[in-house]
Amino acid sequence: MEVLLEFFNNLSDPDWIVAHGGLYLLLFIIFAETGILVGFFLPGDPILFIAGVIIANMSMGAAHPEMTLLYWIALITTAAILGNFVGYWSGRFFGHRLLKMKDTWFFKKEYIHKAQAFYDKRGGGAIIIARFLPIVRTFAPIVAGIVEMDFKKFALYNIIGGIIWVGSLVTLGYMLGENPWVQRNFEYVIMGIVLAATAPVIIKLFTGKKKTPASIASIEEQEEVTQEV
Repeated sequence: MEVLLEFFNNLSDPDWIVAHGGLYLLLFIIFAETGILVGFFLPGDPILFIAGVIIANMSMGAAHPEMTLLYWIALITTAAILGNFVGYWSGRFFGHRLLKMKDTWFFKKEYIHKAQAFYDKRGGGAIIIARFLPIVRTFAPIVAGIVEMDFKKFALYNIIGGIIWVGSLVTLGYMLGENPWVQRNFEYVIMGIVLAATAPVIIKLFTGKKKTPASIASIEEQEEVTQEV
């Protein structure tokens, strides 16, 4: 346990990362967080920011530093996209087995059907938004696979989401990494990124209103009327 905690603590240190695999280590972390179920605890957002800081240091003195930035953004984006594809196909492979399971307190087939309805309506947007939500971004492609979301649709929004997520955070780290204030308060900046990423989920969790059975029925009736029209 102590080794694991030390590893996470070191992930906020660009110098340690450079000495232990550098950006290739970050490539693996991004792939694992977005493609492997047990990778949900990995800190994807801070890692992307730190990647930008490392790239900025690598580019110092280079004739075309922007090319170095674009090269690594392309590699990291590819890792993020491939990770989601692995998650999607894992969901497709294990989904049929889950649907054959009996309902338990932890798992109910009803959850799968609700997820399927959600992806049918807002699947593309959900895949993009999930990129910026810790934990959610690990499970989103897996659930998409379980409910058999259209692969072409998933692939399109997976690529768009990967480009936006990686491009924005890596570029932010690249631009701010050399700022003296950021360097002096690097740990606080990383904490701020984590809080900014998790805030929407926390706010929704505590402020979301629970729908009563009557309100749910009313919403369903309105949807049926709309479809008939």
